Amino acid sequence: MHAFTEKDIRASFVNASLRERNSLIVPDLAHVEWDKLDYFGWRDPKQPLAGFLVVAVDDTPVGILLRQTEQRTRTRAQCSWCEDVTLPNEVVLFSAKRAGKAGRNGDTVGTLLCENFECSVNVRRPVPPAYLGFDVKAARDRRIAALRDHAVGFARDIRDSA
Repeated sequence: MHAFTEKDIRASFVNASLRERNSLIVPDLAHVEWDKLDYFGWRDPKQPLAGFLVVAVDDTPVGILLRQTEQRTRTRAQCSWCEDVTLPNEVVLFSAKRAGKAGRNGDTVGTLLCENFECSVNVRRPVPPAYLGFDVKAARDRRIAALRDHAVGFARDIRDSA
């Protein structure tokens, strides 16, 4: 993922009002390792149930405002994006309004995601070899590609509903 500026990020939100875009707190971008991210996600400590994602779709940032459900799942869930089976972190259900008229009419999409958006780290962690001759690097590359596909597909689903 290539680096985006704060201005790019604020302008990219497709399912947020102008007031929501202007009031969101963008973290310090100077320390973000963009080359190790498949999407940029963060939480705002002042809004504990809000999450923010920026996904590069055809090199254009698509920002998505997420809302975490207040109730936790009864069983430990698996992230739908990184599909990490070792579950090193909490997974929660997020919902996102669709862009445009559909979103204004209350149409939303839900997804299970790592609570603090650790997916990019999870897919880059080496997996134990499943059998003799198992290609760990190829498995890691497949996981990275799958994460990117999940993120881009979700962003397109939200954006293209307008």
